[in-house]
Amino acid sequence: MNNILVPIGTSPNSSDTLQYAIDFAAKFGAQVYVMDVITVISAAGSLANVEQKVAQSSKEQIKEIIDTVNTGKVDIKIATYNGDIVDGLKSIHKELGIDLIIMAPRSNDIKEELYLGNTSGRIVKQTNIPALLVPKGTKFKPIKSIMTAFGSGILKRNRVLNPLVAIKDKFRANISLLLVKRPGYSEEDLQVNTALLDLSQKLNITEQASTYLGVLEYFQKEQPDMLCVFRRKRGFFKKLWEKNTVPKSEFFVPIPVLVLSVKKV
Repeated sequence: MNNILVPIGTSPNSSDTLQYAIDFAAKFGAQVYVMDVITVISAAGSLANVEQKVAQSSKEQIKEIIDTVNTGKVDIKIATYNGDIVDGLKSIHKELGIDLIIMAPRSNDIKEELYLGNTSGRIVKQTNIPALLVPKGTKFKPIKSIMTAFGSGILKRNRVLNPLVAIKDKFRANISLLLVKRPGYSEEDLQVNTALLDLSQKLNITEQASTYLGVLEYFQKEQPDMLCVFRRKRGFFKKLWEKNTVPKSEFFVPIPVLVLSVKKV
């Protein structure tokens, strides 16, 4: 894991997320890119250097946030993009190869009842970059146990598991698998990918109306440090295909959630 990106907004909790990302990156010797998005629409008669001035102002604000955290030996670089945040993430990913996005599930200006806000929801939905959703105020600690929950054991590409493998190896974490039989499941869904099986210490199987209900059933028993889920069209976070936001009533856990995409966008 070499390149970690942290989208920074105006939330007062931005420094908390950035500190978590820095502490996480330090364990891997990874580079941290702090990204901010600006929107400057050029119009006839507008000053040619407006975008430059706005970008400079944005960079100064990011520097102020960086000054509030302990960077240690982690190298931090600032990336400013003029335009849509998803387009910006895809552009930076194409240029640098981002291994992981670390962000809060929602920005501070989103309603409290939401787990995923519009921006974080769009990032998870519309990019294939692995994302680590870190609840606000979470302090970094070594990840010793990971619950990986899914409704289908099918994985067409083993490299989807790379972030999970990297985290497991770095922290010597124990991985438990939770296969949730949901209404309409097929026998093929029950055939768990061998690479995923090789990572784990145990496999639990339950039958519930949704993957999230299966997580609730086992969360207190397992008490994991991290939850890992897969984003696919017919799977976890499927609501993101209908809308970008996800209410806490549909999904919430108080620990970091690693979202791995198995669906091309």
